[in-house]
Amino acid sequence: DNWAFLYAQRLALKQELPLHVCFCLVPKFLEATIRHYRFMLRGLQEVAEECAELNISFHLLLGYAKDVLPPFVVEHGVGGLVTDFSPLRLPRQWVEDVRERLPEDVPFAQVDAHNIVPCWVASPKQEYSARTIRGKIHAQLPEFLTEFPPVVHHPHPPSCPAEPIAWEACYSSLQVDHTVKEVEWATPGTSAGMAVLKSFIAERLKSFCTHRNDPNKAALSNLSPWLHFGQVSTQRAILEVQKHRRNYKDSVDAFVEEAVVRRELAENFCYYNESYDSVQGAYDWAQTTLKLHAKDKRPYLYSLQELEQGTTHDPLWNAAQLQMVREGKMHGFLRMYWAKKILEWTRSPEEALQFAIYLNDRYELDGRDPNGYLTLVFLCLAGCLWSICGIHDQGWAERPIFGKIRYMNYAGCKRKFDVEQFERRYAPTH
Repeated sequence: DNWAFLYAQRLALKQELPLHVCFCLVPKFLEATIRHYRFMLRGLQEVAEECAELNISFHLLLGYAKDVLPPFVVEHGVGGLVTDFSPLRLPRQWVEDVRERLPEDVPFAQVDAHNIVPCWVASPKQEYSARTIRGKIHAQLPEFLTEFPPVVHHPHPPSCPAEPIAWEACYSSLQVDHTVKEVEWATPGTSAGMAVLKSFIAERLKSFCTHRNDPNKAALSNLSPWLHFGQVSTQRAILEVQKHRRNYKDSVDAFVEEAVVRRELAENFCYYNESYDSVQGAYDWAQTTLKLHAKDKRPYLYSLQELEQGTTHDPLWNAAQLQMVREGKMHGFLRMYWAKKILEWTRSPEEALQFAIYLNDRYELDGRDPNGYLTLVFLCLAGCLWSICGIHDQGWAERPIFGKIRYMNYAGCKRKFDVEQFERRYAPTH
C-alpha cells in the first residue's frame, strides 16, 4: 500500500530490472528514543520478510542517506531512484543531499505516498484553515482515493542476493536515549496495525462521532503509531472505513475529516511554512497577541523536569502527561488541554512551544510528525502550534497570558467528561 514502492516496481518491470528497497537507518532523529526506534525496526523486519517473498532485495544501510545511498547506487549499477515524501525539514534536506551526490545519469523521483492527495497537488500554497483546504481535498479524492494495484512477485532477480541484516548490530549503532521504554499495548508491524484497524471498524467506529472527545470511552482508532511509521497506509484505513458508511455515516464522515482533511492540512502547513515549529510560524494576529501578553504574570511556573514528571498542581494535566509517558499516546482531546496549560505555566510562548514539542516528540509514538507540530495529532484537536499559537484557529475573547488564543480550563473539561475517573486511571504510582 505504498505508491512510491508501486511506482518503483512499475519502472523496474518496464526496464526488466531487479528491484531493490533501501532503508537508511540514521543514528538519531530529533527527540526519538529507543521506544520509537524499536517500533520502527521491528516493523522493518516484517517489510524485509515480505520483500524476500516477493523476490525483492531489502537493504538496511547504516548511516545518513547522503553517505550510504549514492555509493550503493554506484556499486549496484542502479538505473533509477524513487523515494517517498515528508514535509519536515530534516527529511527534505536528506533528499536534497542525496540528489546532489547521485551520478548525473541516475534519475531521481519523489512520490508522495504519505498523503492521499499529494501535498503539492492539494494546494500550491499554505492554507489558512480546514475550511479553505477541505473543498480542494474532496474535489480530488475521486482521482486519488482509489484501490492500490497489487505488488507482484518480481520476475527479475538481482545478480547477487542482499546481505543478511544483523538486526542487533542496528540497535548498537543508535545514539538515542534507552530510558524511554517500549509500550505494551502497541505491537509493531503491518499485521498488527491492520488488526487494530479491523478492531476499530468492528468495535469503535460506531461511537467515533459521538464519543471521540471523551478520554474515558474507547472510541478512537488508535492507529496513529502505525500510520506515523508507514506500517499502515492512511489510504488503506480510509478505504476500509468507508465500506461502512451506510451503517455509520456520521462516524465515517468524522473519521475522513480528521484522518484526511485535518491531517493533510498539517502536511500543507509544514511543507509551505519554513517556521512550522516556532512561534514565527504563527499568523501575525497570534504573534502580536502572544507578544502583548508575554510578560503577564503566570499563576504557576514549572520547569521542564516538573512537567515531564507530571508533578504540577493539576491532577488532570498530570494524568494526561503520565498516560503519554507510560503508553506513548495521550488521548486527543487532552492533548489540547495539555499544550494550552504549558503555555499558561511557562515563562514565554517560545519556552512553552519548546517544552511541548520536546515532550511530544520524546514520548508519543507518533511524535516528530507534521500533525504533532500542528493542528491534529492524528484524530484529535491538539497539535502544539494550534494549541499555543492559534494556527488554523481564530482570535477569541482576550484574556491574560493567552491574549486572543483559544483558552481551556479544568472546569470546562469537567463539563465534557468524568475527569476524576481519568485521574484515577493515571494516578502517580509513587
